[in-house]
Amino acid sequence: MRHVFIVNPVSGKADASGTLVPAIITAAKTLGVEYEILLTERPGHGEELARQRARAGEPVRLYACGGDGTLNEVLQGARGFSNAAVGCVPCGSGNDFVRNFGKREDFLDLARLMRGEERTIDLIDTDRGMACTICSAGLDAQVAYGIPKFRRLPFCGGSMAYNLSILQAVCGPLGHRLRVVADGEEITGEFLMLAICNGCAYGGGYLAAPEADMRDGLLDLMLIKKIGRLTAARVIGGYKKGEHIKNGAVTEPFRNILLFRRVREVSVQVLDGRPLVVTRDGECEERMSLNARVSPAAARVLVPAGML
Repeated sequence: MRHVFIVNPVSGKADASGTLVPAIITAAKTLGVEYEILLTERPGHGEELARQRARAGEPVRLYACGGDGTLNEVLQGARGFSNAAVGCVPCGSGNDFVRNFGKREDFLDLARLMRGEERTIDLIDTDRGMACTICSAGLDAQVAYGIPKFRRLPFCGGSMAYNLSILQAVCGPLGHRLRVVADGEEITGEFLMLAICNGCAYGGGYLAAPEADMRDGLLDLMLIKKIGRLTAARVIGGYKKGEHIKNGAVTEPFRNILLFRRVREVSVQVLDGRPLVVTRDGECEERMSLNARVSPAAARVLVPAGML
């Protein structure tokens, strides 16, 4: 078994490779395993490196050392190779993937992660590429646009940068008129944002889909209606904590503003002529439409030893 660490040196607020690389070497030597450390040089390079190592054919564990975007790249590169499993070493600002299984600290225990168990998870396939955790659109995607500049500020980590970017976004035009088709059900209206969720969290810990299961073959769809700024300010705290969903149903404070479905396929079309900001695992672009569907058991990931 070969262990390959794909390190994104520009992930997060600072270059983590200075401390991470010695930790990798120490853990690998302690376990007596064959290992390799590769640094990404540009966007998309993680996917290329992962595919090259997986294509060699030998059993390999590929560790995405960075944020959720780095993990997305490595998963894409490993996809379709039965000899490859992907581990996440969370060195980014959000690190939301690991929240589906445990704490960040669990995954930073490199020896424990390298001894970890493999499990299959679903992925989200869209017409613009794959997402592992969440594909969102609207206000939250606009917020993602603003996060990088706040992240550069002193003492401004993942959640704080997200909160500041929310404040900036709600000061502009709110909402889009959309046509959403979810497993054949057509829903048309004015929406503030939507989230198509394979995993539970995004934005540095906002629990958009607190009961999402990455292994159930379904996507948790959240449609938040267009609401005023005061209402948004009142409910955003509960949304962050995941209080809007309990036992598969929308809770009382959110009942009039949130539509919730569990689906296999979703399509979104913009009806008001203004481009919609869409994000896949934090990567943003403007679109006039979006198509997404679940791809069951499409990836093999590593969970630290003793966590299952």
